[in-house]
Amino acid sequence: MRCPYCGSEDTQVKDSRPAEDGAAIRRRRICPDCGGRFTTFERVQLRELMVVKKTGRKAPFDRDKLLRSFEIALRKRPVDRDRIERAVSGIVRRLESSGETEISSEEIGLQVLEALKALDDVAFVRYASVYRDFSHVDDFEKILAEVAAKIARDPGADG
Repeated sequence: MRCPYCGSEDTQVKDSRPAEDGAAIRRRRICPDCGGRFTTFERVQLRELMVVKKTGRKAPFDRDKLLRSFEIALRKRPVDRDRIERAVSGIVRRLESSGETEISSEEIGLQVLEALKALDDVAFVRYASVYRDFSHVDDFEKILAEVAAKIARDPGADG
């Protein structure tokens, strides 16, 4: 693993432990050249996922982007970091095990909405308002009804 500080390719693992409920391995590393310390995560990737945007453009799925979406929606909210990681890992696991290699951004967004609803109501509304580009109060009522209808159609989707 290359050192993020000096670029040396000779870094050493000082500590390894399970993370994300065993779905990843957290490794503490040190660079013998500059003394820099950093953490890496190793995860199983079942398949290469592509996200199909609303425009039809395709982009590789990025777990970190998904995590950042949660962090933005949950900014200044009392939600434990481990719960966020578990929610993100759960979405990634469902996407990878779906059998599909192309996932619509709409499907990912709905899964994020459902996960945020379980984590924090304020974060759910924040994400929904940006995700759906709300401009009126009626937009909030529509998204709540839409998600409720999807959960009613697919009871396994909420957990």
